[in-house]
Amino acid sequence: MARKKITVVGAGHVGEHVAWFCATKELGDVVLIDIVEGMPQGKALDMREALPLEGWDCDLIGTNDYADTANSDVVVITAGLPRKPGMSRDDLLDANAKIMKSVAEQVAKYSPNAIIIVVSNPLDAMVYLAREVTGFPPERVFGQAGALDSARFCCFIAMELGVSAKDVNAMVLGGHGDSMVPLPQYTTVNGISLVQMVENGKLSQEKLDAMIQRTRMGGGEIVKLLKTGSAYYAPALGAVEMVESVIKDKKRVIPSAAYCTGQYGINGLYVGVPVVIGAKGVEEIIELKLSEDELAALQKSAAGVQELVDTMRKMGYVK
Repeated sequence: MARKKITVVGAGHVGEHVAWFCATKELGDVVLIDIVEGMPQGKALDMREALPLEGWDCDLIGTNDYADTANSDVVVITAGLPRKPGMSRDDLLDANAKIMKSVAEQVAKYSPNAIIIVVSNPLDAMVYLAREVTGFPPERVFGQAGALDSARFCCFIAMELGVSAKDVNAMVLGGHGDSMVPLPQYTTVNGISLVQMVENGKLSQEKLDAMIQRTRMGGGEIVKLLKTGSAYYAPALGAVEMVESVIKDKKRVIPSAAYCTGQYGINGLYVGVPVVIGAKGVEEIIELKLSEDELAALQKSAAGVQELVDTMRKMGYVK
């Protein structure tokens, strides 16, 4: 049986690691594409030469030509610019919208049946734009954010409680940013919710609040430490988790930026919600029973996404 074809757009730190993890998991043949001549070719060749050392089998190429990405089954878009000193939020949105529009046009041209997973920021707005430009069904265009944010929440819980991260399952909804909504009632340690842990004294409310805040600021914490870059291991693996669920039709339940059509009172927007990811992309949006405060926080997060979409509309990127 022919191997699946996975294209990764953007050969920066996140993109190269998405390509690498896809290769090491043998999810399919990988194409790494970037506008910088020689960079994706060099990184892909280095990775290709490493594969025999562990006995992994896949084709892995780097290119500057979208023709090489033709007929991809899954396309992961990581391309985009980081925010630079003196750059406003609208400046960054304009710059990355321009990049996303160009990328999405090429993906639609060469891989009209692909499933697209967006990692570029501002995440929720970029997913919206990718779907608008490609004209793909919403279930075939979604974004990686909740997988990363939930992984960070898991990490901090395991560190604080001194338990295995394998036993922690976290749920984080909402837009990818300061307005994200971690859900303690749906976050468990081997089935025991954090709410129950607070109630029985195993965890203080203050420590729980601190973990939630650290999760919200997780990306910023790494940026401050690195000073000249941002996170890439966890964002890349979060995307690969989604790629694997598509390629292997695993039906994983993963919080993702998905197109809502009335769920949680949100309509016509991409926002982080729990979804089932399979061979067809987003196969179901799961509606959890939320408290009034949680629902209000989620809808407030969605309102922030709406502001970005409205700004892109004024800029002429979306209708």
